[in-house]
Amino acid sequence: MPVAGYFVDKFGIRKLMTLGAIFIALGWILSGTIATSPLHLYIYYGVIAGTGAGIIYISCVANAVKWFPDRRGLAVGLTAAGFGGGAALSIMPIASTIHAIGWAHAMAIWGLGQGIVAFVAAAILRHPPDGWVPAYWHHAKHAVVQSKVNYSWTQTLARPEFYLLYAMFFFACAGGLIATGNLSQIAKSLKVSDVKVWGLAIVPLTATLTSACNALSRILWGTVSDRLGRENTMFLTFGIEAVLVFMVTKIAGAPLAFVTLFSFIFLFWGEIYSLFSATVGDVFGARNASADYGMLYTSKGLASVFAGFGAAALAAYFGGSFSVPFYISAVLCGVASVLALFVLKPLIRGRIADESRRAEGVALSAALAQASTTEASRHEKHLTGVW
Repeated sequence: MPVAGYFVDKFGIRKLMTLGAIFIALGWILSGTIATSPLHLYIYYGVIAGTGAGIIYISCVANAVKWFPDRRGLAVGLTAAGFGGGAALSIMPIASTIHAIGWAHAMAIWGLGQGIVAFVAAAILRHPPDGWVPAYWHHAKHAVVQSKVNYSWTQTLARPEFYLLYAMFFFACAGGLIATGNLSQIAKSLKVSDVKVWGLAIVPLTATLTSACNALSRILWGTVSDRLGRENTMFLTFGIEAVLVFMVTKIAGAPLAFVTLFSFIFLFWGEIYSLFSATVGDVFGARNASADYGMLYTSKGLASVFAGFGAAALAAYFGGSFSVPFYISAVLCGVASVLALFVLKPLIRGRIADESRRAEGVALSAALAQASTTEASRHEKHLTGVW
């Protein structure tokens, strides 16, 4: 994503989106037609299709950041919800396709379909002109503070708030990713894996509901952040998430609580994909948002190592119990909540206020210099006339 983001900003969204569409289709089709081992799937599905998905994701999210400075939270929430919503809508159909024709043919068909959709989108999407804002922008009141400076990716890496956001993204990511990567094993550890709820197997049902809540979360809290402020929304959602993640350790043997609690966990987790992307546009400017958010998004990769392999290893060490990983995740969410309100908020707002004061000072100096030049010119003309 950071590499793709850089090239999206440099060469435009259409070229990169087209490349991403080709990679997605190619990766899925190769997985379903010539893959004969898990290693092949790692290459075709993980590397090739994964690269295509990363290109498509960063292109679309950053484009929303660029086009909608007045409603960034809502815009990126709707865009990012495509990932969560796509999962919710496709779990059951893909399962049915696999049941009907086998996983290999299912991958080839669904991969071709995704590639076509992404290719059509690539032909439509475009970036706004540099410096574009809505017509009413300069006369509207804004709840969210935004920098007027467009930082390059190298300048972004030199800012302390980038590393604070990086750590917070990691902390807030962990709980949801533990559930995403280990849901069936968590169900086993809580002794509910073989139970049916409302006549449906509990794990597929929970996966579908959590995906829907994940998508809704991105839209809901992205919209709230446009009105409440990014840092305040982070404080609220991350704090509630910490409590919900902790409660997972208390629901062994309760299948309905399992379905309900994990749905709420994702309702207060999915917003990280709208809040952090919108914040990057606010804090570092929209011009290089693709590269900047791409760099920040690598924090999810680190979190996935902890949440997937790390959580599974800890669970294995503690006899199959995921309590310790969830305890750790609850603490990390709580830390992210506190950091958002008491460290990130003053740091960002203080820097942007300084930028505004410097800009006003430069504008004032330029105006005084212009006035001085004009007055000197008038005086010279007056003396010439007298002479």
